[in-house]
Parts: sequence; structure tokens; C-alpha cells
Amino acid sequence: MARAELMDYDKALELFEPVIGLEVHVELNTTTKMFSPAPNPANSAYHGAEPNTLVSPVCLGLPGSLPVVNGDAVRSSISLGLALGCSIAPSSRFARKNYFYPDLAKNYQISQYDEPIAFEGSVEVELANGRVFDVPIERAHMEEDAGKLTHVGGSTGRIQGAEYSLVDYNRAGVPLVEIVTKPIFGAEADAPELAKAYVSTIRDIALSLGISEARMERGNLRCDANVSLRPRGAEQLGIRTETKNVNSFRSIERAVRYEIQRQAAILAKGGSITQETRHWHEDTGTTSPGRPKSDADDYRYFPEPDLLPVVPSAELIDKLRAALPEAPAAHRRRLKAQWGFTDLEFQDVANSGLLVELEETVKAGATPAAARKWWTGEIARLANAAGVDAASLVAPVHVAELAQLVDSGSLTDRLARQVLEGVVAGEGSPQQIVDIRGLAVVSDDGALIAAIDEALASQPDVLAKIRDGKVQAAGAVIGAVMKAMHGKADAARVRELVLERASAPVE
Repeated sequence: MARAELMDYDKALELFEPVIGLEVHVELNTTTKMFSPAPNPANSAYHGAEPNTLVSPVCLGLPGSLPVVNGDAVRSSISLGLALGCSIAPSSRFARKNYFYPDLAKNYQISQYDEPIAFEGSVEVELANGRVFDVPIERAHMEEDAGKLTHVGGSTGRIQGAEYSLVDYNRAGVPLVEIVTKPIFGAEADAPELAKAYVSTIRDIALSLGISEARMERGNLRCDANVSLRPRGAEQLGIRTETKNVNSFRSIERAVRYEIQRQAAILAKGGSITQETRHWHEDTGTTSPGRPKSDADDYRYFPEPDLLPVVPSAELIDKLRAALPEAPAAHRRRLKAQWGFTDLEFQDVANSGLLVELEETVKAGATPAAARKWWTGEIARLANAAGVDAASLVAPVHVAELAQLVDSGSLTDRLARQVLEGVVAGEGSPQQIVDIRGLAVVSDDGALIAAIDEALASQPDVLAKIRDGKVQAAGAVIGAVMKAMHGKADAARVRELVLERASAPVE
């Protein structure tokens, strides 16, 4: 497929106003599925199960099987709606969404259409440059997830060119909340960053509520990004595209930016945009056509005849509202003060999208400074090199353990980076990797002194310089000792011992 022509980003913004809309799907971590007693693979207890083992007659659409609403999923959905500033419907109804679903055996999805559980809210989102947006929420509705298709054969892993497809119904029926924004105006050049920051905020909310694992690499949190352009001064919205199932913050930002540039190039030449879904390709940083985007009428929605309306009591809503955690903006302000970060330091963390990971690392025993250092430094570097989100590489508890090993003197920063690479590679916890690889710092002064004496004896000219007061010459001896110890020594302690053995005063 020929690569699409792109317009320079700044030029595109001179000619057109970008308008975005975001649909975020949050998989709930209830024990069972939305309408079935089958175990829920979005709950970590069941993640990674063999295909087609987390199923029931309801998941498989067997004749005579009937759905039953998961009460925990309803309560989680209400909590999420309240955290989004939404009104909770006194009565909401499920609907059948008819579409060709090869990965939903009954060939329709139970969703909500014109009577969602939550509606009319807003979420405050802050960008790196200090701009604050109130993103308007149109609705948050309950539905079930589809299963998973694996296309075998071909070079892309997609259905085109595949020899056959395998279906896994484990994910079919997983409880979802889909959060749909209204069109977002005024973001201008910040539209890609706003999309990324908004999804990050939704993730923070879901995690703080405890209703979802919210791991994007597992598909617990996915975003469909709608982008349209309209000429400067025009009132009518342009035709939109919907880039489906983008599953990393970095990709969301890149996909929105790419679509702005692609659409601008087409419109500037007098072309028209096709209303369609598009696929995001992480490897090339491009989108490609999916299918023509259907309108609501095409899905032939009608009320689900096997389910009664959901009618939450006022008492339940009040109870769930009282249990809400801090709003993300207030939470960030409190953490900044608690950790003693400067504005620049905290913004560095906020920009990384790793605030949740940082907080969990501090809770696990690391100092805020150490947690920030590792997450925004070496872990972010490894993530960028691999083209993935840093949160998917390592667990906060392991980062805390690594930081504690450094603080205790068991590891140097250099050794700790080797340990971190082992953790990312799946070799075990930091302590296990230290033990297996023998990476602990040599703390035996006797072993260090022996190496130092040997280095001094082999470099008498350096020894003479040190004794003459030229202590900077000790660097050559320290380097030799560190090499002899394979880097497993504390350089500061080695320096102290070198100066002592040379009988030179310490500066």
C-alpha cells in the first residue's frame, strides 16, 4: 500500500481547525462476565487462560441460554460515571446492537443505546504547557466485549492474506464501559497531546476506583480516536475518521497527529474524506482504511428483550458517590506537595503518564526522588527503545525493590541498570537477578584493598603523584580496581581506600 501524503503539521493548522472525539473502552475487573457466570479474563486472576476455557452457554450463544446482569459491573459503571461528573440515569436499558460479529457467537452485542447508565459529564485534563481543558462527556454506557480472532498465515497478522482464522471466546462477554466524549473544540495544535492526556486521566480514574486493571497492553483500556478537520472560519464539522483500538498513550498521540496531517493533505487538494474506521500501525506510524463507518441506524438497535431496565436506588448512588476518591487534578496537587517536587519535576512525571506507577512505587517503599529517577529515566529509555509504554515493562513493586537495593549500597546505579534489564526480560525480581547473576556490590574491604594494592604496585608513578598531593591521579587506580572487580564495587569507597593506602590526605 502506498504511503499517504502528509501535510506539514503547522501548515495543516493554518488551513484547518482540528476537532476530535474520543471513545474509551474500559474493561471492568469483576470476577465474572457482564451477562454470564464465566470467569472474567479482564481480572488478573484469570488473565492468560487457555483459549475458549473461560466460557459458558451464554458466551457461546447456545440456544436457550439467557443473560443475567452482573450487579458488580453495574455498581462499577455507576462509580465511573460519577467520577466523570455524569448524571446517573434513574432507569437505563440494554439494547441489541446488530452487526456481523464473528467473535460474538450470538451475532449481536448487548450494549446500551439511547438509555445509557451515565450521561452529561466532564473531565478536567491538564497538558504539559499548563493548559487545562474540561473535556465534555456525552455518555458512559455498559456493554459486553467481543471475543478475539487470530488470523493465521499471511505476513501482517490481519485477515487480508490469512489462510484461516481462529476464534477465542474467552473475552466475549467481558464487562465494558464505553466513555464517549462530545466533539472537542479549541485544542488546536495541542489536539494530539490532549487525546493522550485525556486517556491517561481516564486510566487514572479507573485505577483509583479499583474497577479495572487498566493495562493498555492487555486491552483493558482501548481508545477509538475520531478526527475531523474543517476550514478556518467554517461552522460545519468535517467528515470524521475513527482510528480503532489504539492501545498506548504514545500511539494515541501519534495517530491523532497523523490523521490531521493526512486529512489536511487530501482536503488541500480538493479531495474528500471518507467516513470510515482506520487501523493504526505502530511499526510505520500510519493508519490504513478499515470499513465504511456505520451510523446508528445501520446497527438496527432495539431494546434487549431478555433483560429488564437497570434501576439503581438513590441510596446506592449516594453510597457510591460518597466513596469516590479524589479527582485526578486534586490528587496530583496533593502528591506534588507531599513529595516535595518542584513544578518542573512534577511536570516531568505528569508528562510521562506514569503518575500512577510512581505513586505505587512510593507506596512499595521507594523514595519519591528515586521513583521519579527510575521511571522517567532508565525505564522510559528502555520503553522508547522498544516502542512501548513504560508502564508495561516493569511492576512498581520491582522498581521499589531496585531503588532500595541501590539506597542500601547493595547495588551501584550501573549494576542496577543491568538488574533492571533482567527484570524487563522476565528473569525475576531484582533480588533474584542479583543472586542469580552475582551482581551485588563487593562490600568486603579486604577484597578491595587487595585489588587496590595490586593496582598501586603496578602504577608506581601514579602512587608518587598521589603522595605528592595530586589526588586526581587516583582516578587511574580507581578505574583499574573497578575493572578488576567487574564494576561490582562502590567507586566512592574505592577512592577512600586508595587514598588511605597511598597515605595521602583526603580532600
